[in-house]
Amino acid sequence: MAGIAPLEIMALVKIIDELDYYQVLHLKPGASARDVKAAFHATARTFHPDANRHLDPELQAGCTYISKRVTEAYCVLRDRRRRKAYDEKISGGEGLRMQLAEAKAAHTKRQTEARQGRTPQGRQFFQKASKDLESENWASATNNLQMALTFEPDSELFKEKLEEAKRLAKENK
Repeated sequence: MAGIAPLEIMALVKIIDELDYYQVLHLKPGASARDVKAAFHATARTFHPDANRHLDPELQAGCTYISKRVTEAYCVLRDRRRRKAYDEKISGGEGLRMQLAEAKAAHTKRQTEARQGRTPQGRQFFQKASKDLESENWASATNNLQMALTFEPDSELFKEKLEEAKRLAKENK
């Protein structure tokens, strides 16, 4: 890591969240895809954790943090659509970062929770109830859904399925 002093690493760690992606990679906003790639590789080599194993733990942690931001910047700027969205975001003053992976992961988690439950116990009983509904075991489905609701009393899905199980049990007596 020739040329980067420990004080420079720590100073960069302190300000990196205030830099836009172009500044992180030392680029101008109109940079070509080739320039983005070259800037990423040069910067990534400098701050990659494996290249800095010889540093003390605090500096290693700083390099890891910088490396993550460099990778984040590259992931946005290398993709034409993401880059366009990012440029619109920063020109509108909406912030300097686009946390695409985090946003996608949070959305996926919310969807999964809505379909299967938030808690391990709620999911467990809901899965049992789903199998019971498929096999037309209405009483067991009702019991398992009631158990699921003890762990997640606000789950609209569990409530709907419980009503369905009760209705089917009455219809099939």
